Amino acid sequence: MFLNRRKLFMMSSAAVAGMLPTYKAWAKLAMDLEPRGTEGRNERLPTLDLESQQHFFTEFRVWINRDMVRAAEQRSFQVLKEAGIDPNGELPKEQVINMFTTDPIMTMHTTAWERSQVQMWASVRDAYHAEKDRYLEEMEKAEKAGPGTLEMSMGDNIPEYTKHEIHLQPGGYVGDPFAGVIYLHGQNVVFNGGNYQDNAQLKYAAAIPLPKGGQVKRIHEPGCSIGQLSQALKERFPEAEVWGTDVGAPMIRYAHMRSVDMGVDVNYRQVLAEDNKFPDGHFDMVVDNLLQHELTREAILAMYKENFRTLRPGGVYYPIDLHTGSPKPRTAFQKFQAWRDHRWNHEIWRYEYESVDKAAELRKIGFEVIEKGPPARVGSGYNIVAYKPA
Repeated sequence: MFLNRRKLFMMSSAAVAGMLPTYKAWAKLAMDLEPRGTEGRNERLPTLDLESQQHFFTEFRVWINRDMVRAAEQRSFQVLKEAGIDPNGELPKEQVINMFTTDPIMTMHTTAWERSQVQMWASVRDAYHAEKDRYLEEMEKAEKAGPGTLEMSMGDNIPEYTKHEIHLQPGGYVGDPFAGVIYLHGQNVVFNGGNYQDNAQLKYAAAIPLPKGGQVKRIHEPGCSIGQLSQALKERFPEAEVWGTDVGAPMIRYAHMRSVDMGVDVNYRQVLAEDNKFPDGHFDMVVDNLLQHELTREAILAMYKENFRTLRPGGVYYPIDLHTGSPKPRTAFQKFQAWRDHRWNHEIWRYEYESVDKAAELRKIGFEVIEKGPPARVGSGYNIVAYKPA
């Protein structure tokens, strides 16, 4: 049963932005809001002014992540040298934080990064919030449309750990009915303008190793958010039955609408990654993307067991994240960056994620683990590949 759209909207005091469709495959639906048409896989933002704002945030983000981060890193070396400390030595995280948070250059970098993140969300939110009823109606009309299906049954029965405003996104993934479209456009900025056509997800889908035997009939992506990787997997394996699941009802509502609009046959279900409700041995392939660092340690380990249970013998599990091995030793500046992400980007569970020895825990459950599998994300190194014994 789906909630009344006004009730859905009032569930969140944040009232985050509206929903967009993406493509032009909606002739069968009574309503498709495309005020400025589509560009490739995505619908264009509804006004030129909003599009210009997002382009500005993208370029500003590129500058922050390139030139400004270099200046901050150089400054970190200077701070340590002035204190008589080896910049490449091993320092406790607390000491690093205390030394760098009082430096004006380091603080300027952190503040510019954090403030632009907030404004990135707000500019899209305000534009779509002004047309909330129209966009909510659009989502409702897509709920029972195909291709693909949408199953939502959790209601308000979601764990507290899922309710944080990860990435500073107002309402987070579960607290606002318009989380999906905000996530889409914010993600385009966060990827430094390099993901406007699902470029990253298409690359990830292409990198995934086949299960033993090569047969791919069913695929599951837990924590699918707005379904970009699920859609890319369906495009790589068009004959497979693909399921994207997520605890965030607003995310999978948008994912389903986007898949319908693109004409991609993906099924979506609102469930927890650690309790997905699928039968034993159901899938040939399980893939998660940037999910684990947003889970508690307990949830990560429970998800591993659930993935093992639902894979067929010979099935493959391919997790994609910040890293899938144990974290490498970090410089003082890298430790500061990780803390900034945890503290100011509201990556609440990042340190719990890093405490998990992924390969060891997967082996405990029964997986056969290849620690130096093909990489998916640039800069993340080798990617773990885990097979359920045949």
